[in-house]
Parts: sequence; C-alpha cells; structure tokens
Amino acid sequence: MPSTTLPSPSPASSPTAWSTTLAQTQEVPFYERADWAQALADPAIKLGELPRISKQELRDHSPEGFLPRRFSLARLTAEGLIEEESTSGTSGASVRVIFGRTWWAEQEARALRHNPFIRALLTADPDAKRAVFTTPGCSGVSCFARWLNVEQRTVGSTLYVNQERIPFSLPEAKLAKMADETATWAPDFLDVDPVHGMWFALHCERQGLRFPSLRFILTSYEYTSVVHRRILERVFGVPVINLYGSSETGHLLIEADGAIATPSTQTATLELVDRDARGVGQFLVTTHTNPYLPLLRYAIGDYAEQSGAGYIVHGRVRDALRRADGSVATTRQVDALFADLEDIAHYQVRQQADGALEVFLMPVVPGDALTASAALLGSRLPVLLGGTVTVRTGVMIAPEDSGKFRLTVRLG
Repeated sequence: MPSTTLPSPSPASSPTAWSTTLAQTQEVPFYERADWAQALADPAIKLGELPRISKQELRDHSPEGFLPRRFSLARLTAEGLIEEESTSGTSGASVRVIFGRTWWAEQEARALRHNPFIRALLTADPDAKRAVFTTPGCSGVSCFARWLNVEQRTVGSTLYVNQERIPFSLPEAKLAKMADETATWAPDFLDVDPVHGMWFALHCERQGLRFPSLRFILTSYEYTSVVHRRILERVFGVPVINLYGSSETGHLLIEADGAIATPSTQTATLELVDRDARGVGQFLVTTHTNPYLPLLRYAIGDYAEQSGAGYIVHGRVRDALRRADGSVATTRQVDALFADLEDIAHYQVRQQADGALEVFLMPVVPGDALTASAALLGSRLPVLLGGTVTVRTGVMIAPEDSGKFRLTVRLG
C-alpha cells in the first residue's frame, strides 16, 4: 500500500537497537508461550539466540496475538488510531497486519532517504507527485469492484493509475487513457510493480511517449527482473530504483549503489542466516517502530547476500529452484541468464519435481517467435539447473491469486 504523502520521517525512539522491540513485547500473548518466555527471561539475552517467527505463526496469531494487552483492537479501530491491512504476498494466504495511521508514510520516508538521489529530490520538493502502477489489490485504493474516475483515484500527491489485475489484458485504448492521465498528472516519479510498469512502458514506447516531469522510477511489490528494469530504463530514460520490504515489516532496504541496497536501520534490524556456500542466506527481521505488531526475528521469506554494509536481494524462498547437485538456485541467479535477451518482456521458469524445466516467454514485439533467445535459454538453463528444457512463446503469463507474478516456480 503506497503512501499518499512524503513527510519528513520521525526518528525511531531507539534507531538501531533491537531492544526497542524487546521492550514492546511486554504483555504480548505470543511471546508468553513457553519457548519465548524462557528465552526472553534470560538477563544476558542476545538477539541471535532467540527463537524465530515463521510466516505461518504470524498468520495464525496476528493481529490479536501480537497486540500488547495494554491496547484494545476495538478501541484503536474506533478511535481511528490504526490501519489494518490484509496482505497475501506471493502465496495468496492472507495475513492481517495493523499499524499506526502515520506509520506507513513515516517508515517509507525513512527508507527513501537512504538513496542520495531521492533524498535530494525530496528535500527540494517534499510533496513530489507519484503515479502508481500495481495490482489493484496492492494499492489500497483502486481495489473496488466499480470503475473509479481520476478524482477518486487521486489521494494527496498520489495518482493510482491502473485498475486491472492482469496488465496484459488491457486494450490499447485503455493504455492510451492511462498514458493521458499520467501526462496530465505530470508525476515526479512512478511507483510500480515491475510487471505492470514494464507493460505500460512498452505501450509508451510504441507511441513514442515520454513524461518530461519524470525523475525516477521506484519498483517494489515483487522481484524486479533484469528484463523489466531494462525496458523501464530504455523507455523512460530515468533511474530505476528498487525498494524492498513488506506490509508486516515496513520498507527495509532501498537500492543506493547499483544493485546494493542500503538498510533502513531505524525501521528494523536485519539478520542474514543459514548462508550457503555462495553466501546466500535468509532474512530475519526484527522491527522497531510498530508497537502494535512487534516482531522479533521474523522469517520474512526472502533470500539475500551481504555486500559490505548493504544487501543484494535474491527473491522469495518459495520461488527458488534446485540445481542438479541439490543446492538452491535463487530467482536472482536464474534471472541473470536473461540479462542480454532484449527481446523478452516477461517470463516464467517452472521446474517440475523431476527437474524438467518449462519456460514461458512473452515478447517485447507482439508476435515475435523469440527463436534466438529461446535457443540460448535452452542451452543456459541446463548448465545452471540441469534437466530438460521446453520453451513456449507467445503465451499470457497469469499472476497468482494475490495478483503478483512469479518469475520462477518450483512444482512438487
């Protein structure tokens, strides 16, 4: 759910200390169960020695199980002090999340200012205008059954542009209307799901459209492929910057040096655990700024690797494929095989239980058979993953029930 304004961030009470969240766990039912109670009672407690919180546990116990007893969910709601989101992520399984009315905007503002380019722009213009292109279920505004007019989709400095769950089903007339609305709005930046943003960009490229006001593009909601990034950069000619996080934890990282993402340490403490021989591990997140949902060592479900003081995100754990030797091949590692294939707009690689691979490709130019790219992938993928490869082109790739798209899928 993108924020509608870009306020100056409020400092967290203890910017980098996980002890902030530790204090917030008092009178929280979830942390009173035996394993957590014993761990938290240790006077020499260390973060790395605490249990972990799984997504299933969060799904089973949120929000009441994580809400301190000093709060009443009914009273907080009645007084308008909180917002509630039902977030499904890529899996489609719903998680109820609550946070303060200003929390989303504040933690987003903190993260954005870790990128020097964005920080300079927002310092000069705190009310920078954005146009949002994402699955309507994620936008928090354009998710109604009825069609909304432009005024109804304009909230503060944000215009929510698209209202279709599957961008590939949009007729040219609808894309043209979206482009007209965007040009009239004259945004300083686009806030996009990479698939929705890429498809809109290709329409603009076919029509020779640019937006003179545009300064950068922010990608989030799901993993940004090299093919999506290349199209967005080529068409609009501005930096494409990835923002990473979740509704449960807030925005945790923002790209600030190429692929290297800088952590927003006021919002959360990140741990990278269970690293493999290539240095790729899983994130655990300890939040600092949401007293209504204090999370200690939450397994957010993503792979990453550390690079200096920053991180390189590798994609969802559930989307990782398997190499022939049984080790993990992350979405990022698979995606690297597409880096030089400029005729591909979108793709999905599916791996069967026996290791066989099925690749679906959507071309930049409608009707393109993608013969050369298909052949290259047919030779590259077995080197990384083993198994046989079947490539299918010209098919529409559908999103998950959540509205998000998966680049890599392991079946069985």
